[in-house]
Order: sequence, then C-alpha cells, then structure tokens
Amino acid sequence: MKKILIIEDNLDVRENLAEILELSNFETITAENGKVGVDKALTYSPDLILCDVMMPELDGYGVLNILGKKSKTAEIPFIFLTAKAERGDFRKGMNLGADDYITKPFDQSELLDVIERRIKKSDRIKKAFDGTNQGLTAFINEARGRQELDKLTEERATKDYKKKEKIYQEGERPKQLYFIVSGKVKTYKTNEWGKEYITGVHEPGEFLGYLSMIKESPHTESAAAMEGTVLSQIPKDDFFRMLHYNQNFAARFIKMLAKNMEDQEEKLLSLAYNSIRKRVAEALVSLSKHKSGESSITILREDLASIVGTAKESVIRTLTDFKHEGLVEIDYSNINILELEKLRGLPS
Repeated sequence: MKKILIIEDNLDVRENLAEILELSNFETITAENGKVGVDKALTYSPDLILCDVMMPELDGYGVLNILGKKSKTAEIPFIFLTAKAERGDFRKGMNLGADDYITKPFDQSELLDVIERRIKKSDRIKKAFDGTNQGLTAFINEARGRQELDKLTEERATKDYKKKEKIYQEGERPKQLYFIVSGKVKTYKTNEWGKEYITGVHEPGEFLGYLSMIKESPHTESAAAMEGTVLSQIPKDDFFRMLHYNQNFAARFIKMLAKNMEDQEEKLLSLAYNSIRKRVAEALVSLSKHKSGESSITILREDLASIVGTAKESVIRTLTDFKHEGLVEIDYSNINILELEKLRGLPS
C-alpha cells in the first residue's frame, strides 16, 4: 500500500483529503504545518507528499526546499496544493523541484489521477535505473519527459580502456559524464613527487566525474582503468538538462554526493587514527563489497598501498601476517578473503 503524507493547516481540507485517499487504498499520514510535515517526511519516508503552499510555521516552498536537499527525501514526488493559480507561483514551485500542482477546490478524480501518475512515474524511474547500461538507457529515456528533455541524445558513445589507461587527468576541465559498463576504475590524487593516493575504486553501475561537472570546475582527481574497462560517455549538456529538469535524476546525484562525502570522512578518520594493519583490513573489506559477496579480490599491491596510504612493502608485510593468521589466502595478485568478519573486527 502506497503511503502519502498530507501537509495542510486547514483541518477540514486535511481530513477530507485523508478520507478520499484512504477510500482509494492509500495509507495516509497527516501534518498540520510545515515543520511537522518535514519531521514526518524524514521519519516515515512516504511515497508521495501533498503539501499546501500557504501555512504557518513553515510554508510549502520552505518544506520543498528542505526536503529537496535531504538525500532521504529528495526523490519523493512532491505535489503542491494551493488556492493561488498565478503563473509566478507555479514557476517558483517548479524551480524548487515540485512535480505538480493541484488548485483548491480540487476535483476528486483529478486529484487521484495526478497522484497515481506521479507515483507510477517515480516507480518506473527507480526500477529502470538498475546499475546496468541497459538500465541507464531506460532511466534516461524515462527522465526525458515529453517536452523539457526531448533533445537528449538517443545513443551515447562507449569507449574501451586498457588496464592502467588514463580516463581523465586532475586539473582537466570535465567534458562529459562517465558511466561504468564493465571493468574497474580507480580515482586518485598525485602529490608533487608523483606518489598516488587512491580516493576510490569504482565498478559497473557507477558514475565518474559528476562532482567536477556539478561544480563546473576542473577535476580534482585523476581516473584510470584498473583492468579492461568499458565506459559510456554522457555529454555535458545532456547531464545538466537532466539535472536541472528532472527531480528524480537530481535526487540520485544528491545521494551519491552525500555518500561520497561520508566515504571521504571515514577515510580521513582512518588515516588519522588507525594502524596500517587496521587500514589494510578495512581496504580489503571495502573491496570485497564491490564483488557482490565474492571473497576474491584482484588488485596490484601498489594500488592497495595507494588506497591504504602507505608503502607497498608495508602492505606486503601486513598481507603476509594476515595469511599466517588464516585470514586470507594469497595467489599472486589474487587475495582470497577467508575470514571477512574477523578482518572487519580487527582493533585499531
């Protein structure tokens, strides 16, 4: 059963909406003002939000602005309820990311039609983007809409990269967004002596280069293939068209940006406080997550050292210790994890 949050300060309107929606097999949550509405949206994660514009405490524009910046709620379809039908109000809401408007007094069938359409579209987009190249195509096709996004290109170029081949360089201006179809890519920074520090390892279904494109600034890191890799290339103009005109698409990148920040904070804390032994264990655990449950990792020792932030010799010694302790098996560049939970639980 789909869950709808109704944010409306008028008690009669709020109860009337709840009754209509419950009779149509929706679960309803109600809030009497914008502040309560924001709290309930974050607590209950509804499938759709109906929100009045003019309210005490916090108006509808404020609610949308707050929820649109939260990764947990940014993807939720948002429909304004308003007695005001001036063009400026519609434009202000759409610029903030509203999906639709319903004017009061509303027609019951129109209300239900708009709600069902928006929920179905949201479900299709979530289902379409499944982390595959085919899913990317379906997602972009869905995100286009019938008017604003009809100029998106039907097909995107793909390019094959050999092991160690550079994809983009720190300091270069971004020209396109990259989507990993197959293979593995490392992003890294290089100091003045040419030493690398790997900031991330990326696998199929992930995007590359989006932070620099959003900031419209040069790349702050480099990217290179760790093995034979195929990338889809999404032109810069297409990316910004989707980002500016489709709330669902923008919400996905908000989530990725938030996750990227969390990962970087964790890495900085680990470098500051954890021993080399703990950092090697954390790197192995993290890399194993990218293998969909498999316990075998293939990685060059210098790349593992760049992730950990230490010398290759230190990583080799630590891996040898792990092997003697029965935590891993080592077969040339392959590292087979035998005791994932023990690695995860190693003290700092």
